Amino acid sequence: MEMKYPEDFINKVIKGDCLEVMKGMPDKSVDLVLTDPPYPDYYKEEYKYFEGILEPLKKFNCKQIIFWTAKENFPLDYSAIHIWDKKCGVGSMYERIYERNGQKNFKVYRHYLINSDVAANYTGDTFWEHPSQKPIKLIKELILEHTKEGDTIFDPFLGSGTTAVACKQLKRNYIGIEISEKYCEIARQRLRQEVLL
Repeated sequence: MEMKYPEDFINKVIKGDCLEVMKGMPDKSVDLVLTDPPYPDYYKEEYKYFEGILEPLKKFNCKQIIFWTAKENFPLDYSAIHIWDKKCGVGSMYERIYERNGQKNFKVYRHYLINSDVAANYTGDTFWEHPSQKPIKLIKELILEHTKEGDTIFDPFLGSGTTAVACKQLKRNYIGIEISEKYCEIARQRLRQEVLL
């Protein structure tokens, strides 16, 4: 079934391969790409990482904010490297956040890692049992810095839906693609539970 932009994309969690779904999206269809793709050194098989996974993002000329491992080179050009300080004393204490088509200032974002119910409760978040879940406060901070109300934010690797939930809370539109049915359902559940204040 062929999808049509925007009615089949905007404010939807789309189950599918983002490489295929992106083919139906015009290059000027989003205001920001904000995503946490599979890394080449972390849950590589489970998340279906492959060489060139970020290449399709070159089609979008908007600003892009892309999380990436600190252990491997980032495969695309970029304008700035930011740091997410996880405020933890063990394991990987930080991740890099690459900005494309944007500012040249480098920033540090300090938000606790969400890897358990205890950590989530401490920060006012909820743990959705996703191994690389990002803190909603961090995602909201990035959205507020780079967009305005009504903008459309694209996350081609949606995971448990944090970007979509943050968009809904901040009155932004979202397009979320996720290949795993399990995480699509978690994202949809989170969006159903979300109440706008």
